[in-house]
Amino acid sequence: MSAASQARRLNHDLEIVAFERGTYVSYSACGEPYYIGGLVDSLDRLVARTPEQFAERNIEVHTRHEVTAIDLSRREVTVVDLGANSSRTIGFDHLMVATGSRPLRPSYIEGVNLPGVVGLRTLEDAAAVKRLIDDDVKRVLVLGGGYIGIEVAEALVDRGIEVILVTSGKHVLERTLDDAMGALVDEAVRSHGVELHTGLRVQCIQGTDRATGIGCDEIEFSADLIVIGLGAGPETELAKAAGIPLGGSGAIAVDEYQRTGVEGVWSAGDCAEVRHRVTGNAVNVPLGTVANKTGRIAGTNIAATIKGTDLKPFPGAIGTAITKIGDTEIARTGLKVEQSGEAGFTPVVGAATGTTTAGYWPTAKRMDLMVIADQPTGRVLGGQIVGGPGAGKKIDVIATAIWNGMTAEELSWVDLAYAPPFSGVWDLVHIAARRAAER
Repeated sequence: MSAASQARRLNHDLEIVAFERGTYVSYSACGEPYYIGGLVDSLDRLVARTPEQFAERNIEVHTRHEVTAIDLSRREVTVVDLGANSSRTIGFDHLMVATGSRPLRPSYIEGVNLPGVVGLRTLEDAAAVKRLIDDDVKRVLVLGGGYIGIEVAEALVDRGIEVILVTSGKHVLERTLDDAMGALVDEAVRSHGVELHTGLRVQCIQGTDRATGIGCDEIEFSADLIVIGLGAGPETELAKAAGIPLGGSGAIAVDEYQRTGVEGVWSAGDCAEVRHRVTGNAVNVPLGTVANKTGRIAGTNIAATIKGTDLKPFPGAIGTAITKIGDTEIARTGLKVEQSGEAGFTPVVGAATGTTTAGYWPTAKRMDLMVIADQPTGRVLGGQIVGGPGAGKKIDVIATAIWNGMTAEELSWVDLAYAPPFSGVWDLVHIAARRAAER
C-alpha cells in the first residue's frame, strides 16, 4: 500500500486497484504481540489506513480477495472473491507483487498443523491468538527464539501466563546477534520469568484433536497453547508459478528500482530481495522499515515509468532492528562477526560495558555495546547493543556510520550529545568504536 499511495501522490490519473486476501490493509504487524499482551487495547489502533480511507484517495481496495494466478502473457490476474466464492480476471499495465512473508511451519515437526498450534502474521491471527489466550490459558509454549518469539513471550508473561520458550539456537536471536550478546539476552529472557530452553530442535507436537505439548525424544513439555515463531520465508508461490524470476535467497529478484525480470512487473517488501549496503549482495530482509521504503520506491518508479521520467534507486538495507524483553533493550545493525568473515572482510571487535547514563545517575542501568570493523580498512561493518532503558536507540548512530561508510576511528570522534541523564561524557559508542579502531 505504500507503493499505491506513492504512485497516487505522483500521478492523479492512474487507476489503482489492490487485492488483499485478509480483512485489513496497511497495518502494523509489529504491534501484534503488544495487542496480545494488552498494551494495545484494539486491533483498530494498529491500522494505519482503512480501505475507506484509501477510497477517498481514489485507490480501490478489495479485501477478502485472493489473487490465485498471474498470466504474464495476457497481462491479467485471476482473483477470487472469498466472500462470494466467485472468480474473475482483471487486466493490468503494471503489476505490483507485495505478497509479504509466511510463517514457517516445518514439515519435519509432526503435528505442526494441529488445532492449538498458532502463528502470527496478520491482524486476524493476532485476534485469534488473543481470543485463545483470554479463554483461560495458563501455560503457553513458544517455539522459536527470534523477534516474534521473545516479544510474544514477554507479552504473555506480563499477562501472568506461564511461558516456556524453546529454540534450536545456542541462544535467542542467534541469526542476528553474536554469541556474547545473545547470552546476555538469554539472561534477560529468564530474568523476565520465561522458562528458556536453548539448543533443542522440536520434532513432535503431541495431541490427537488438539495440541497438548511437545514430545518425542528427551523433550517433553505440556501446554494449553503453542505459538510458532520459527521465522518466516518470502511468500513467492504465486510469482514463481507465473514465471517471475526468484533470486538466490528464494525471494523475488528485483533491481535497484524494484523491477522484476518481467516488463511492467514490480515487487517490494518481505517477498522481494534488496541489496545489502555493506556486502553488495542480494538478500531478503523481512523488516517493516525495509518494506515501507521499497514500496515507496516501487510506487515512485511506476509513476515515473508512465511519465517517462528518471527512476529513483533504492539505496540498500543493512538490517537495523530493535526489540525488548522487559526492561532490556536489544538492537543490531549491519553484519555479525561470522557474516563479516563470510563476506570477505577481516572483522575486529570493539566491545564496551558501561551504563545507559552517567554511572552516578540514579536510573543508570548496565549496557553492553560492540562495534565490528574491517581490519584492513577500518570500515564499520556492524554493531550490537544489549542494555537497560535508553540503550537500544544508540544503534542508530552505528547504523548511520555504516550507511555512510565511516571508519571506526571516525565514529570514535563523532560529536554526540552528553548530559548525565543520557550518557557518560564518552558515550559507549565512542569507547567501543575506539577499541575497534585500536585493533
